[in-house]
Amino acid sequence: MANHTVAAFDQELKELQRTIAEMGGIAEKMQSDAIDALARQDIRLAQQIIAADPRLDRLQREVEEKAVLTIARRQPMAVDLRDVIATIRIANDLERVGDLVKNMAKRILAMEGQFPPQKLLAGINNMSLMALTQFKSVIDAYTQRDAQAALAVWQRDGDIDNLYNSLFRELLTYMMEDPRNIGFCTHLLFGAKNVERIGDHATNIAETVYYLVTGESLAVDRPRGDENELSVQAGQ
Repeated sequence: MANHTVAAFDQELKELQRTIAEMGGIAEKMQSDAIDALARQDIRLAQQIIAADPRLDRLQREVEEKAVLTIARRQPMAVDLRDVIATIRIANDLERVGDLVKNMAKRILAMEGQFPPQKLLAGINNMSLMALTQFKSVIDAYTQRDAQAALAVWQRDGDIDNLYNSLFRELLTYMMEDPRNIGFCTHLLFGAKNVERIGDHATNIAETVYYLVTGESLAVDRPRGDENELSVQAGQ
C-alpha cells in the first residue's frame, strides 16, 4: 500500500476498535445494572437497561457497514484482514449480549410485586457476577491483543454452566414444593439461562481474539459443565 493508503487503513482500524470498545463498555454497564436491578428489584433501573439496548444495535450495524467498506476499499490481508473480520464477529456477540441483558431486565419487570427468596436471587447474582468477570476479561484481552488471557476465559466456560445447572435444579425444587412459586421461579429460570448464554458469548469473543492474535482456531471442544447439562430456551 502507498503510505497515505496505509495511514488511512490504520485510521479505519482504530475507528472500528474504538467502536468495539464503546460497545463493550455499554454491554458491561448493562450487565452490572442488571445485577443491581435484580438484587433490589429496581423497576426503574430495569427500564433504563432496556432503553440502552438500541444504542448497541446501532453501533453493531455501524461496525458491520464500516468493516465491509474497509475490506472493499483496502483489500487487507493476513493479520489486517483478521482484525477487520474480528470486529464484525465481536460486534455481533456484543449485540447479542445486549439482547440477553435486556431480556433479563424484562424478567425483572415481570416479577414486580413478587418476592423471590434471597437465596435464589443470590444464586443468579453469583452467576451474573461470574459472567460479568468473564466478559470484562475477554474485552481486556481484545484491547491488549492477549491470546493467553482469551484462552483463560475460554477454559473457564464450564464454570458458568455448572452454576446454571445447580440453580436450575434448585428452582425446580422450589416449584415442586409449592405451586405458588412457579411464577417467579419461571422468570428466574429464564433469567439464569440468559446469563448462561452471556457466558457463551464471552467464550465466542475469546475464540475470536485467540484467532486474531495467533491466526489459529481453537479446534478442540469447549470445556463444558457436567455432562447431564440442563437446558431451557432463553425467553424474550
